[in-house]
Amino acid sequence: MPQYTLKQASELLQSKQISTVELATEYLNAINAQNPTLNGYITLNPEATLAEARAADERIAQGKGGLLTGVPVAYKDIFCQTGWRTACSSKMLDNFVAPYTATVVQNLLDAGMVTLGRTNMDEFAMGSTNETSFYGAAKNPWNLEHVPGGSSGGSAAVVAARLAPAALGSDTGGSIRQPASHCGITGIKPTYGTVSRFGMVAYASSFDQAGPMAQTAEDCAILLNAMASFDERDSTSLEREKEDYTRDLNAPLKGLKIGLPKEYFTASNSADVQTALENAKALLQAQGAELVEVSLPQTELSIPAYYVLASAEASTNLSRYDGVRYGHRAEKFGDLDEMYANTRAEGFGSEVKRRIMIGTYVLSHGYYDAYYLKAQKLRRLVANDFQTAFAQCDLILAPTAPTAAPKLGELNHDPVQAYLSDIYTIAVNLAGLPALTLPAGFSSDGLPIGVQLIGNYFSEARILGTAHQIQLNSDWHTKSLA
Repeated sequence: MPQYTLKQASELLQSKQISTVELATEYLNAINAQNPTLNGYITLNPEATLAEARAADERIAQGKGGLLTGVPVAYKDIFCQTGWRTACSSKMLDNFVAPYTATVVQNLLDAGMVTLGRTNMDEFAMGSTNETSFYGAAKNPWNLEHVPGGSSGGSAAVVAARLAPAALGSDTGGSIRQPASHCGITGIKPTYGTVSRFGMVAYASSFDQAGPMAQTAEDCAILLNAMASFDERDSTSLEREKEDYTRDLNAPLKGLKIGLPKEYFTASNSADVQTALENAKALLQAQGAELVEVSLPQTELSIPAYYVLASAEASTNLSRYDGVRYGHRAEKFGDLDEMYANTRAEGFGSEVKRRIMIGTYVLSHGYYDAYYLKAQKLRRLVANDFQTAFAQCDLILAPTAPTAAPKLGELNHDPVQAYLSDIYTIAVNLAGLPALTLPAGFSSDGLPIGVQLIGNYFSEARILGTAHQIQLNSDWHTKSLA
């Protein structure tokens, strides 16, 4: 069973201790053995994977290999890649094979990375447990009776199960950070606009952001270096000077001010989550960081604001799936209107339909001002709260979720309760800030628990460096059941 971090895999390939084909084959064999139970991957193409691996070996033999050449990577089933099915874990796109490649995927292909497959997710990234997938839920490798989190649950599960050294996820309301917490890995959501959204199927366009998921903060920094770029095909892409996200990995933490938002440290957190937070606080203080209390007073209102805005954008973005141009089309219908209705009724799952209905309602005449406009104003207040907090601290430490991973089916009866599980992640997306989850302990029944480090705009390097220093002095990120 492969146990390599991304950096270790890179070192093995560069020193020619293993070939890219051998490494890819090792992962494919492990996937064949474990994935039928885990359900982390939903699309595999071994022939394409090995073809990419052979090309990477040729590149290395010619002395043209780089840090990531030949390193395998998995992609959440939301990133298009020419010739690969990109279904967004939905019946609606079950037969869709991408005719073009997402910019972020192309960046990694240009770096020489090898595609392992597409990972399971909540349908169209709508969910917090990976249970809305048309292909069935991915399982948490630490306990197969529990969810891996969502919506990037498959990406988190395959990294945690050591079926990929790294994976890409997308984060709309916590969908990288929450599953990273539940599966005991590291994942970062960059500042909005840092990574191109071109070729990443949209859920809520003003929230969606791609990010890396791996065992360590160092791996995430290396991957983010290759992922981030300006893209003229993405109108929300930020044109900035190229950064080195590994630059602060060895920076000392002495004098760093860590904010503790009082609204996040409450009795609603489980005792296990509180213990994980205390673990992180102790490690930060031991390295000279200073802890200060801050306030984020709009925290409780971030959930209703998010679900109004994200559902509105989902309603608009998903209107393109009508059975006319691509994707599922109903077989039985009388006229065009009935074709639309039947196609969407058959193609979308219940959670996607729920959010489309909410979004359509809040955008409708007579309700736009009452809901959508007010939610946009609240979004600005949430962003202002963070700026006030960052005037008093450099980074914010927070829980990622109120509990460890719930059991499969535990939240299915109550969608609102599932929405509330994102209480600590959503505000970051409303504000467009960067945030990272890293492992910080285990629950009483052996499930991983992560904590968040939240930074101001473009502070990814500092966040990654702080997380790396924590991981140099702890071993939670090294644990696995693989």
